[in-house]
Amino acid sequence: MHLVEMILPILAIVAAGWLARTTGYLPRELAPLLTRFAYCIAMPALVFLTIGDESLRSLLDVRFIVAFGGGSMVSFAAAMAIARLWRGASLGSSAMIGATVAMTNTAFIALPILKTLYGRPGVLAAAIATIFIGVVMVPMMVVLLEIGRSAGSRAIRLGPLLRPIVTNPLVLSTILGLAWSVSGLGMPQPLDTFLGVLGDALTPCALFAIGLELTLGDLRERLSLYTLLTLAKLLLVPLVVYLLCLAIGLDRNAMVAAVVCAAVPTGKSVYILAVEYDTEKTMVGAVISLSTLLSIVTMIGWLAVARA
Repeated sequence: MHLVEMILPILAIVAAGWLARTTGYLPRELAPLLTRFAYCIAMPALVFLTIGDESLRSLLDVRFIVAFGGGSMVSFAAAMAIARLWRGASLGSSAMIGATVAMTNTAFIALPILKTLYGRPGVLAAAIATIFIGVVMVPMMVVLLEIGRSAGSRAIRLGPLLRPIVTNPLVLSTILGLAWSVSGLGMPQPLDTFLGVLGDALTPCALFAIGLELTLGDLRERLSLYTLLTLAKLLLVPLVVYLLCLAIGLDRNAMVAAVVCAAVPTGKSVYILAVEYDTEKTMVGAVISLSTLLSIVTMIGWLAVARA
């Protein structure tokens, strides 16, 4: 019951956003503004505060990266291969299917949940997972989509590959936080309070914005495919990560963090790529909506398994 009591208020914020839009109390157009504030201001503040106040040794948990990152990459490769061999999908479409299954919303959902469960150590784990997605998986997706779009007729453009990395607020705040940590300056109380107030806005803004944008209207077109991809996202990916955690002997708290990061819905960054490359936009949007809805149940289940 204690676990449910911790998670339900977080998920209730998503539901409140959805109710606010469906009843006409607030417009859906408010969601991008809340998302932008959460992504560009609140989240970087929280990440900088967390990393800047940690020792370098505590930031380099290689086993956590192996469990979460390895599980994500295995899931991506499997989903992409199945799409190519079974459905005969193009390189771009199969890569987008793989990303829809494997790339998770660590920044906006896993981070608030882990912050509630573990405080700053939970934020650190979610930040590491988000950086892995932003620095490894997003560039990999750009390369695959560029190859698919060019069909071998022209060289891969470096601009689209580098832009999401060098301009990512999370990457920038992580670099600055690492530099601050190495400097040994410590975190002055006024700066700690300032960043803490901004960082505390992440959870309500991000989750409420997700609720405002949540829509099930696109699910009718290919419901069986969307359901299959959603179940793979919410059940198979965290299972792979969980098994890797057991195999490498990850400690309990780190295991919970890795499983939570894997079990959250499909990340919005996948939809951004889908729009940018005009590839499987409807599918990605539908799976994000459906996985967000069903994760209310599956997340509680995975937390119970990981904490057992």
